[in-house]
Amino acid sequence: MTTAMSFPNAPDVSADDYLVLGLATCFYKEDGEVHQVKIVEPIPSAALEAILKGIPTSYEMAYATTLGDVIPTETPQMPALFPAEAQLSDEFVERALAAVRTYKRRPEAQSHIPIGSSRNDFQYTVERKRVLNASRVVTKDDNVKQHSHTHKVL
Repeated sequence: MTTAMSFPNAPDVSADDYLVLGLATCFYKEDGEVHQVKIVEPIPSAALEAILKGIPTSYEMAYATTLGDVIPTETPQMPALFPAEAQLSDEFVERALAAVRTYKRRPEAQSHIPIGSSRNDFQYTVERKRVLNASRVVTKDDNVKQHSHTHKVL
């Protein structure tokens, strides 16, 4: 059993709360080149259930643990199960707290992966690349052309 750590910004969660972490294959665009990176990030309950139903995903593996095992102090700790080259996602702590709340709201989702175990039987693919630093530039060409009678009272 983990020690009871309090989360000042999240009084509704505790160190013993269930959390699923996923190992995702993502991409980073730099100087016109695309580099592959491994990211460890929290998976909310709805996303986990969708992945388990067979939708294509960038997650290679999911590991169930407790919040206190991953965030024992102010600094998050990556479980040893993940590869050394993997990185924690941006805003990891906030995303972990949010994911924990989804499992508290839907406790039946905790039955898919018992604490301390992992699953990798997903429909893993990198066909649709998850680019982490992609920016969307909106142009006038993106505007939807409307019919001339759309805003007229007939």
